[in-house]
Amino acid sequence: MSDLQSKIGQVIAVLAQAARNYAPACFANSLGAEDMVLTDLIAKHQPDIGIFSLDTGRLPQETYDLMQEVRQYYGLPLTVYFPDGKLVEEYVARHGINGFYDSVENRKACCFARKVEPLRRALKGKGAWITGMRRDQAVTRGALELSAFDADNGLQKFNPLLEWSNKDVWAYIRQHDVPYNKLHDQFYPSLGCAPCTRSVTPGEDIRAGRWWWEDPANKECGLHMSNARRVAHGTGVQPVGGASLQAGRERIQADTKQEAPA
Repeated sequence: MSDLQSKIGQVIAVLAQAARNYAPACFANSLGAEDMVLTDLIAKHQPDIGIFSLDTGRLPQETYDLMQEVRQYYGLPLTVYFPDGKLVEEYVARHGINGFYDSVENRKACCFARKVEPLRRALKGKGAWITGMRRDQAVTRGALELSAFDADNGLQKFNPLLEWSNKDVWAYIRQHDVPYNKLHDQFYPSLGCAPCTRSVTPGEDIRAGRWWWEDPANKECGLHMSNARRVAHGTGVQPVGGASLQAGRERIQADTKQEAPA
């Protein structure tokens, strides 16, 4: 058995465990290369795992094209969650339509409104969620585990492709004729919102095109930061039904002071 075949078998086993022991399980599909591998494996081996995507409202056209192709190619329902309009309106009123370029704080607040809050709705009532994250994708992901309890969302989190390389991912896509985002052919190895993603040059890190104006240590949107509450909860934006933007900012500043060592 080849190394890739062994890894595929391990992923299938992890998916089965999630579906069996933590139902209802769901898969958060970002429509990147890794997530298309998982989409293919779930469609073939665990179709009872629900698949959803987050439409931030600022995705590239190629991502929307693939979103439609997934529905047609696999015949599986793909649930799409959208940001709460009021949160986005409040963000834009305070920071401007492209205010995320101005500071890390502003960018994470945008990610909260467009990604984190919809994710929480998507995960509500679920027993587990599955992601396509890999250890070698970024410096922020070196401590990932195959399975761990996500305290922020109150469910088990699985990263079945944890030990896969980028080469493994593309070998699977080619061997199994898996549809993929055509931006990958334009040197976009990591995909996100259109204003926050650029192509990379040969030799650059695969995440170099995400939030390229920031330090690599900050390059997470808050979806996968259960150990960094200020990132996961955003800054200056509150969940639907919460306090005002300013009140949210003051609360987070207070939390920061409490968490600081004496």
